[in-house]
Amino acid sequence: MLDSVRELLPVFRERAQDTEDARRISEESIKALQQTGFFKLLQPTRYGGLESHPNDFYRAVRSISSACGSTGWVSAVLGCHPWQLGIFDDRAQREVWGEDDDTRISSSYAPMGRAKPVDGGFEFSGRWSFSSGCDHATWVFLGGLVLGDEGQPTDFRTFLLPRSDYRIDDVWDTIGLRGTGSNDIIVDKVFVPEYRTLSFMETGRCRGPGQEVNTGPLYKLPFASVFSCSIAVPVVGMATGAYEAYVDHTRERVRASSGGKAAEDSFNQLRIAEAAGKIDAAVLQIERNLDEEMRYATAGEKIPFPLRVQTRRDQVNATSSAIAAVDRLFESAGGRALKVGTPIQRFWRDAHAGRVHAINDPEKALAMYGQQQLGLKVQDAWI
Repeated sequence: MLDSVRELLPVFRERAQDTEDARRISEESIKALQQTGFFKLLQPTRYGGLESHPNDFYRAVRSISSACGSTGWVSAVLGCHPWQLGIFDDRAQREVWGEDDDTRISSSYAPMGRAKPVDGGFEFSGRWSFSSGCDHATWVFLGGLVLGDEGQPTDFRTFLLPRSDYRIDDVWDTIGLRGTGSNDIIVDKVFVPEYRTLSFMETGRCRGPGQEVNTGPLYKLPFASVFSCSIAVPVVGMATGAYEAYVDHTRERVRASSGGKAAEDSFNQLRIAEAAGKIDAAVLQIERNLDEEMRYATAGEKIPFPLRVQTRRDQVNATSSAIAAVDRLFESAGGRALKVGTPIQRFWRDAHAGRVHAINDPEKALAMYGQQQLGLKVQDAWI
C-alpha cells in the first residue's frame, strides 16, 4: 500500500495548483487513494480494513503531504475517521459500512451543536466550520453539547450523521490549504439515535462500545493521540515537500546579484542541514510515542497518563519544528520562489495554515505537560 501511494506522488504534485484553484481535491485523486487501500489503514478488519499500526498510516500521510499539502491534509482527516467509527456502537458501524466499506466520513469536532434529549436519542442542530474533504464524504462526525432541562450542558459528544441530515455551505476561500474544501456543515433539528453518539468522557478513558467487536490494540489508543497526530503529521509532510523543493531549486539556482551558484553558499548548506534535522526530530518523536502507546495496548495494559500527555507535547513540538524548518528554507529561497504555482511558497502557506488548527496550539499542550510534571491536575478532552 505504501509503495502504491508513493507511485501517486508525481500525479499529486502535478495537480497541486489545480487543486488550489478548484478549492477541493479532485475526484480522481480521492479515487486513486481509495484504490491503494489508504483509507482502510485504520479501518477494522471486520469491515474490510487493514487495522494497521498507526505509524504506517502516518508514513503514508507524510508522503502524500510532501507532494500536495491540501491532498495530504484531507487524506489524514478522512483517513483517521475509520478509527473513530471503530469505537462507536456496532450498529453505527453497520449503517456506515454495511453496504459499502469504502464509505467515508468528514468531521468538525468543535462543540458548536446543541442536542436536546428525546426518546431514543437527541434532537440536534448547529453550524460547524472547517469540515475538510466534506465533498468526498457521505457521513459526518460533529461535536455538540447535550443540554439539560434548564439548558445547561451535561455532556460533550460526537454525533454521527448521514448526508441526508445536513447540508454543506461552500465558504472555503483561504490563503493556505486552499484545496481542502473545508466548508461549513449545517444541521437543523434532526434526530440522532443514541447509538450514533459517543461521549468525550468515554473516549478520554480510552473506552467505546465498538471495542466489544473490534478487540485489537489499535482501538484501545487515546482518541486525542490518534486525531492530534493526524493534524500534525500533514504539516511535517509539507515541511518535507518544502525541503525537497528547496534542495532541487538551490541546486540549479544562480544568484542574480553575484552570478554565484546558490549551492556553493555555505549558509544555504547550513539551512538545509538545520531543516533536515528539525524534520527528522519531528518524525522520530511522533513515531516513538505511538510505538510506545501501541506496546501498552498490545500487552493489554493501560496506557500511562504521562505518556498520553507526552504524546500531545511532542505532537505540537513536531508541528513547531516543521514550521521552523519551512521558514528557515523559505527565507533564502529567493524572489523566484514567490511565483504563483511554485511549490516552495505553496508549502509555506499550507504549513502555516495547518499550524493554526486548534489542536496544533503549542502553548496549551506544553502547559499541560508542565502541569503534569509538577504534580498538578490535568483536565482536558484532548489528552
